[in-house]
Amino acid sequence: MDKKVKDEESEATPLIDRGAQFLNRELSLLEFNRRVLAQAEDERVPLLERLRFLCIVSSNLDEFFEVRVASLLAQHAIERGLERMPEPLAATLLRASEECRRLIARQYGLLNSEILPRLSENGIHMLRRSDRNPAQKAWVKQYFDKEVRPLLTPVGLDPAHPFPRVINKSLNFIVELSGKDAFGRGTAIAIMKVPRVLPRVIRLPDELSDQKGASYCLLSSVIQAHLPELFTGREVVASSQFRVTRNSDLWVDEEEVKNLRQALQSELHSRQYGFAVRLEVGLDCPAHLSGFLSQQFGIDDSRVFAVDGPVNMGRLLEIVNTSSQPELKFAPYAPGFPAKLNPNDIFGTLARQDVLLHHPFQSFQPVLDFIHAASSDPNVVAIKQTIYRAGMNSELVEALISAAQRGKEVTVIVELMARFDEEANINWAEKLEAAGAQVVYGVVGLKTHAKMALVLRREASGLRRYAHLGTGNYNPATARHYSDIGLLTSDASLTADVNEVFIHLTSMTKPKQLSCMWLAPFSLQKELVRAILQEGAIAREGKPGRIIAKMNSLTDETVIRALYDASCDGVKIDLIVRGACSLRPGVPGLSANIKVRSIVGRFLEHTRIFYFRNNLKHDIYLSSADWMNRNLLRRIEITFPVSSPALKKRLLREGLQPYLNDNVSAWELDSNGQYRRRKPRSGQKPYEAQKALMEMLGASASEDPQKENEHGPDPVAPRRSRSRGA
Repeated sequence: MDKKVKDEESEATPLIDRGAQFLNRELSLLEFNRRVLAQAEDERVPLLERLRFLCIVSSNLDEFFEVRVASLLAQHAIERGLERMPEPLAATLLRASEECRRLIARQYGLLNSEILPRLSENGIHMLRRSDRNPAQKAWVKQYFDKEVRPLLTPVGLDPAHPFPRVINKSLNFIVELSGKDAFGRGTAIAIMKVPRVLPRVIRLPDELSDQKGASYCLLSSVIQAHLPELFTGREVVASSQFRVTRNSDLWVDEEEVKNLRQALQSELHSRQYGFAVRLEVGLDCPAHLSGFLSQQFGIDDSRVFAVDGPVNMGRLLEIVNTSSQPELKFAPYAPGFPAKLNPNDIFGTLARQDVLLHHPFQSFQPVLDFIHAASSDPNVVAIKQTIYRAGMNSELVEALISAAQRGKEVTVIVELMARFDEEANINWAEKLEAAGAQVVYGVVGLKTHAKMALVLRREASGLRRYAHLGTGNYNPATARHYSDIGLLTSDASLTADVNEVFIHLTSMTKPKQLSCMWLAPFSLQKELVRAILQEGAIAREGKPGRIIAKMNSLTDETVIRALYDASCDGVKIDLIVRGACSLRPGVPGLSANIKVRSIVGRFLEHTRIFYFRNNLKHDIYLSSADWMNRNLLRRIEITFPVSSPALKKRLLREGLQPYLNDNVSAWELDSNGQYRRRKPRSGQKPYEAQKALMEMLGASASEDPQKENEHGPDPVAPRRSRSRGA
């Protein structure tokens, strides 16, 4: 592991962009994938989990091209037309392609030289054509004839058979032929699309194997072995699998359409045929065939990638998910449940105190219980909720449907433009409307990314509001794998603000001045900058200034400049940024008092927590928003305070301090944009934040998370900062 990390650092190059103040966002995203890949390289990680991390890298790179690269290319097309691409943009795209090429080479090298051989040693065999014994070859032949061949339709290219439309990220083959076709013509190239209904990973019958364990083969290998049978009387000179990645952004003129849902439904199909941004071919694909494909798709050679394995490595996740060898995976983890929250008396508990939930270390079930209780409680008269990514099967949305059917007033803000979840959200919107719920789609031109649910309950004292606010989506499946924090509360000021936000979203009226929440795109960026600069003003008075913030991405230049100013004023700033970070830390005279680290581990870090010391007021906010321009100015986002001293202490001890003390899964960012993995110093015990939180909050934990636990130094204790402007 040490050598691999060293090699990774040595091949990394600075990500300086736009003068000396900011790091390049796209290259920073690729740096994040280096850190994910390092998990696959780490021999301490169970073998099948290492394969999972390899697949995650593939999925991330898919989205990088579908979204980021496509966005840059589309921006150029809109702004410049057919003129030559501006040099900075061309340089970024070229550099990104070069970095992707390095990543992919390492990824497939690890798969072929280590992961697959080690899996075979443990009874999981991925068989190439040459690996299959006679009995297996016969079975594969029969499988091809019965299950595969009837669904294949090769197209020989000629004026009557033009190049077919190829679906985004689908498996295809290009075949070069010699000899004459049935009509005496010498068609040279055929294209064959592989239907998506066919499984990409096939398990062979165990009784046919010479080895113990499970044997698999890839559909691409099965087809490749029997290609000649599809071209009777012709000779297959060369062939290759290929896969094209297309722009996946959906565009709907929200100001022109009368029904966004209907417009989006018709637009979903077109996503499969957006303009091409990347081409993947097999490593053995002849140059003239890959050149022919790149010409057909209009793809620059810099975005053509030859891979030594399946063109979609992500398909190997099927092996991870179906394997019956738990010893090759992370040990099962049972999340904890708040002892003070009685699922049979949720509203009674919340009337007395707020409840903080830290997922996935604590169960997401209390959130479901909250909505179920609201649905069934006869005293509850109304429920309002936002839905961003609920998933295809959602117990929570079913509870909202049940509440509407019971005659409660149910209002749901469904974000139809949640990328890659549009279809699921459209389906839920239709079912909610059919049940009698009022469904709206947020604000024209702005995605509703806020995570909030509001319950209005009739009690002896009158109507009382209860709310759930969170940093993550209402999706129980992802809540088992993403770190997020939720707050259940009946605080009058906070729930009044939540109600005002819902009124704003449904009525389109200008939101009233909120008492404690920050709302994007109206006040959030301004309030963040104010809080940051306030710490600078405190530091200029000779008092300790302190900021700790945890988020997924940091790219908003206005916020970054405020952080630079605060650093120059002497404020000590620690940033825990999982993914892209455009801020350059540790630069004398600019950011000498700023440290940036990233945590990559078993769970995806997704929490947004912002701490400002503020003259010992210890202000802590939770948020749905990252510090990105899109979140602060082009989305509906909420940032809300935590007022309970006990819960503030919990957030410091659970949400921030463990991540600052991590010396196993933490990567520190230097001023050139390079990340270096932390290691325990001599005599220092290894400390892994996620592992510590599992032990602290899991079902078997003996500790009460409300208690003050020691997990290293106090993260907010004043510490001498570098001189102002140094």
